[in-house]
Amino acid sequence: MSKASVTRTDAEWRELLTPAQYQVTRKQGTEPPFRNAYWDNHADGVYFSACSDTPLFDSRDKFESGTGWPSFSKAIEPAFVSAQTDSSHGMTRTEVSCPVDGAHLGHVFEDGPAPTGMRYCINSASLRFMPRKEYQAWLAARLP
Repeated sequence: MSKASVTRTDAEWRELLTPAQYQVTRKQGTEPPFRNAYWDNHADGVYFSACSDTPLFDSRDKFESGTGWPSFSKAIEPAFVSAQTDSSHGMTRTEVSCPVDGAHLGHVFEDGPAPTGMRYCINSASLRFMPRKEYQAWLAARLP
């Protein structure tokens, strides 16, 4: 769980990721709403970046936003999710990415539930889900 950078060539990313993951994470794409892996996932666990071993969001912070994408009220660790202005598509939004591996995740909006008021609207293709029991073992193996 370090903040060490994951750097790969474009060819390596293409080999490691599915075409959908590559399009979303490396080319700032967006997957269709309501037709993605995690928008309706209610299992208990943690969502990692699809591009590295970086935990990003906890299922305990996931909520039903009605948008068709997984939505979270906060990041599991603020340092693992960065924000930048996105002026594409004729609008200004706040894009979120993983600073560890450079993966585009989605966007964050200030219309989420209390107490944060934030809605991290994230592409499933940017994520990898780990059930809570596996996450606890993963975490225990990495902590001193």
